[in-house]
Amino acid sequence: MSAEAFFRLFSGLPRQGPGQDASTREALRRLPPLPEAPRVLDLGCGSGRQTLVLAEGLKVPIAAVDSHAPFLAQLETEAERRGLRHLIQARCADFGQLADAPGSYDVLWAEGSIYNLGWKEGLARWRHLLAPAGLMAATEATWLTDARPPEAVAFWKEAYPSMGTLASNIAVAQEAGYQVLDTFPLPPSAWWDEYYRPLQVRMDGLRAEAASDPALAEALAATRREIDVYAHAEGAYGYVFYLLRAS
Repeated sequence: MSAEAFFRLFSGLPRQGPGQDASTREALRRLPPLPEAPRVLDLGCGSGRQTLVLAEGLKVPIAAVDSHAPFLAQLETEAERRGLRHLIQARCADFGQLADAPGSYDVLWAEGSIYNLGWKEGLARWRHLLAPAGLMAATEATWLTDARPPEAVAFWKEAYPSMGTLASNIAVAQEAGYQVLDTFPLPPSAWWDEYYRPLQVRMDGLRAEAASDPALAEALAATRREIDVYAHAEGAYGYVFYLLRAS
């Protein structure tokens, strides 16, 4: 999918991947006690739905990094509407190439974004950003059963060939220098309510435009396939929250 088509498809939507406010709050609840004023970095924040939940829950400034300025503008507009603008520190940058000093943050947050680097690569690149015993909360696409529909296997072999199981992702995290504190899967509602259903409405609205835009037509077709695969996957895969501590 071309970057231009991706941004056209996802512009203005509440999320760019599976997630829900309740799951963000649950991950926060499960974390160990934080410093009095934790330094928090949201990596690949997109339009920042989870960023706002973090700001509301922690009541501290949240550094929010994304490479697409319009997503950050959307986050700032919504933060202003909610009275949270003073807590949002938006930065347009490549989250895979951050030059922040080692140990700059007590908490790293990454919902649906480590996918862009790969689980192993993302954990390795971000490890130095954490203070000693710092915490990371990240969601990652994960195989949940050994009973995998062939269509799902074929789709993810092409889309994300490194997708692991819960056990293999835990092992990778430990090898990368993290202690795995907790994990929990996101419910199907995190895929449908705030991600796929709004996305389907957007896709319907772009159908006429896609007739004369091959890149957009390709993006719509790929997204329809993704939604169909998930609908028929019978729980074979999903997103899992991994709660980690720098060890």
